[in-house]
Amino acid sequence: MQQAAQIRAYRAAWKEAGHSREPRVSVSRSIFALMNDRDRAYFGGERGGEDQIGFIDPRTRAIFGRSYAAEPDVLIEQLRQDEAIAEADTLLLTIPNQLGVDYCAHAIEAILKNVAPALGWR
Repeated sequence: MQQAAQIRAYRAAWKEAGHSREPRVSVSRSIFALMNDRDRAYFGGERGGEDQIGFIDPRTRAIFGRSYAAEPDVLIEQLRQDEAIAEADTLLLTIPNQLGVDYCAHAIEAILKNVAPALGWR
């Protein structure tokens, strides 16, 4: 909710400043489709149910979007409710690279094949 409000405020300020084009906005999310026992072992216990506030450095506060990990049909419904994703032009998927190239490819493929089409993502 916080990120969606920030996106709307940014777009309003952009328009008020007189810019002639629409600004592009991206958000990032960690999204994992639980397709097998390995996915469940890695991410089945995720409980990132809301935006988080953190600090990039001692003076710079940042809002981090929630994480998602669920079966594809559940993910689809959860992601439809994410206002910041709906407000953004681009969604960046955050995948932990320490799990290796093959697992990262699997995680991205699971989203591309089992979640993205139902949401109209391209």
